[in-house]
Amino acid sequence: MPAPAINDICDDLAAEHGDVDALVAPLDASQWDLMTPAEGWAIRDQIHHLGWFDRNGVLAIEDPDRFATTMAEMVGDFAGFEAKLSAEARAMPAAELLGWWRAGRARILGVMRGVDPSLRVPWYGPPMALSSFATARLMETWAHGQDVADALRVRREPTTRLKHIAHIGVRTRGFSYALHDKPVPDGDVRVELDAPDGSTWTWGSEDAGDRVTGPALDFCLVVTQRRHLADTAVKADGPLADEWLSIAQAFAGSPGGGRQPGQFA
Repeated sequence: MPAPAINDICDDLAAEHGDVDALVAPLDASQWDLMTPAEGWAIRDQIHHLGWFDRNGVLAIEDPDRFATTMAEMVGDFAGFEAKLSAEARAMPAAELLGWWRAGRARILGVMRGVDPSLRVPWYGPPMALSSFATARLMETWAHGQDVADALRVRREPTTRLKHIAHIGVRTRGFSYALHDKPVPDGDVRVELDAPDGSTWTWGSEDAGDRVTGPALDFCLVVTQRRHLADTAVKADGPLADEWLSIAQAFAGSPGGGRQPGQFA
């Protein structure tokens, strides 16, 4: 899959921002405190998380040395870092938090559109190509937006922007094994997904004996750990495919608990 141009990814990220904004903008102050499926996280925590990492993304692009310092502080006391973010999220009135998030996301879009597209961005792991970094921000926005939608019991219509997230999901197969201290097994896994526009998105060799098939939306929900595999129409055929989907994780950080079977029945 050829890498999209940075402006195209930014356009898609802006559209994703808009979809999440449409979920939270009409909420009254009390609804911002509704709990989401992520344990301990209210809607306000989800939005604050997105806004904070958008701002830290700007820092990573514009001042890598300062970013490295903040990352070291976070890694050195992760519990303290999480407590700080939680306190910040709860200190902001809903209207202020919404405006703060809007300003931060506009800022990172402007920065990404304005820098050299060949730039590699330091992040939580190896430095990333700018296009990969922008795609990761889209994946994060979509995934945390899903938590908000689930808290509000709203079903979002899937879009072709899911291709970015599915691509990360496929590309992070090896990363998922590393997070679980497992070697990546030899052998390819073919991925064939039914896209929202009726087309089929594919990755991997056509000759691969192991396959993952199903709706693109469901695959994205699995690799971002927003749905348990058993609650989706994704099929894993073969031991490599089966093992991968049991540990799939498209986002940085330690493996989370994911979602329980039947949680969204």
